[in-house]
Parts: sequence; C-alpha cells; structure tokens
Amino acid sequence: MSAPILRDRNTLRRLREGWARADQCIGVVPTMGALHPGHLSLVEAAKAACDRVIVTIFVNPTQFNNPADLDRYPRTEAEDAALLAPYAVDAVYAPAPDQVYPEGFATTVSVQGLTDAMEGAFRPGHFDGVATVVAKLFLQTGAQQAFFGEKDYQQLLVVRRMARDLDIPITVTGCPTVREPSGLALSSRNRRLSAAGRDRAAALYSVMCETARALAAGQSFAPLAQTARQTLVDQGFAAPEYFELRSEAALAPLDRPTEPARLFVAAELEGVRLIDNIAVPAV
Repeated sequence: MSAPILRDRNTLRRLREGWARADQCIGVVPTMGALHPGHLSLVEAAKAACDRVIVTIFVNPTQFNNPADLDRYPRTEAEDAALLAPYAVDAVYAPAPDQVYPEGFATTVSVQGLTDAMEGAFRPGHFDGVATVVAKLFLQTGAQQAFFGEKDYQQLLVVRRMARDLDIPITVTGCPTVREPSGLALSSRNRRLSAAGRDRAAALYSVMCETARALAAGQSFAPLAQTARQTLVDQGFAAPEYFELRSEAALAPLDRPTEPARLFVAAELEGVRLIDNIAVPAV
C-alpha cells in the first residue's frame, strides 16, 4: 500500500507528534525525487533502524546555481511513489515550495571550511542551499535519524557539521554508494545520458580504482591525477572540474593517503555533470 503523500508541514507535524508521544524513533530519507535503487537502499537502512520512516521529495531551488539545471531536473512523483510502495514507508513528504520557503523567508544556513573546495568551489551557493533545506527538513520531520548516500560525500560531511553546530538532535548516517554493474554510481542525472554515454561514464569509477591501486603501491598523487584527467578526456569527458585526494574526516588535500582518504571527481559527459568518490585506505 502506498504511503500518504503530505503537502503541508502542519499535517506532517500532527503525524510525527503522535509518533513522538508513542516514543517511536523517526527516520528521514531526504531526496529530490527521481528515485533509483541508491535512494531505495537508504530507505531500507532507515526501515531497519527506525520505527517510522519519512521520505521527503523536494526539488530544492536554492541549491541550484544553474537555473537551466533546475529546469532539467526530473520530476517523477508518481513513479517515485510506486517505487516506495513495497517498502511501506510511513509518509512521503512532498511539500509545496511555500511550506519550505514561506513568503518573506530570509534565513540561510552556511557551513564554512568543508564547503570551500570541490562542489563548493564549482557550484557557488550550492551548499548554503543544501544546509538550509536539510535543516528545515530535519526540524519539520522531527526525525532522530537521517540517511544519506556516500556518493555525495562532501554533502554528507556538510550535513553532519550543520546538525552538530546547530544542536539538532539527529544522527546522520552515511550509506554506501550503489553502482551499476559497470561501476557507474547511480544518480538521477544518469537518465540524461545516451546508452553509449552510460558505458563511457563508467570510466569515472575505473580511473579512480586504478589511481587508488597506484596510491596503495606508494606513488604520489600529483602525477597520477594528471594521468587520470587525461584518461577521462580520452574517454570523451570534458576536462574534469576536479580530481582530488582528500582526507576522509576533514577533506584536507593530500598527496599520499597517510590517513583514511577519498578520491573525488567531477566531470561532464554529453552535457551531464557527474560526480563520484571512493574510499582510499591509509598506507
């Protein structure tokens, strides 16, 4: 049976207040819709950990620095609801924009430091939009646990820092990236690639894995990054916006994985901007 789709925050508040009175743990899976198995893995994790699960669907305009990208973002609410039905979530919160940003809304949540590089550098204002909307969704749902995919690892760290700094009583759990058999990380943007483009896009993952193996063998990152960038261009990508090795905890740039680290990449293929990351063990 499909979960009720809630449009306003007052209806949501009445529902979650009843759960709170029953001392039930509420989990939230924030999404922008266009759901795929990666999102559904987050729902599974939430169902395993919580008494009640809310999935939010809201295409947040404040995290898009490119208006055309916002316009192209897929809206597939009916398909999303059908995908969620077998998971028996307790509510789908798909608020109208004025339920998140009412008239006169004038507050922005900004996280410093973690947002300076990579996505923050190439998408000005993006993480302010993310931090603001996620803070609102945490407060509106009253959830005690939230579930995010590690594919957007920088976002995961930003959300954790925001919740900690604002004393929002919620545990933010990161869940493993779900991939296609080729290694391509699942993303709502993938549907905009041609069949041939999806095949070529798998180079993101293979190049990162090859680089990680070389790092484990003791090579330094700078020449490996140069080779990786050229390999992606040879595979049909535009010149990558970034290909970086950074510490897993604080996103400090590294030349060798002297502590647990991650490789991060962002590159455009067929006009579609793709991002990915993998863990790199310390050596």
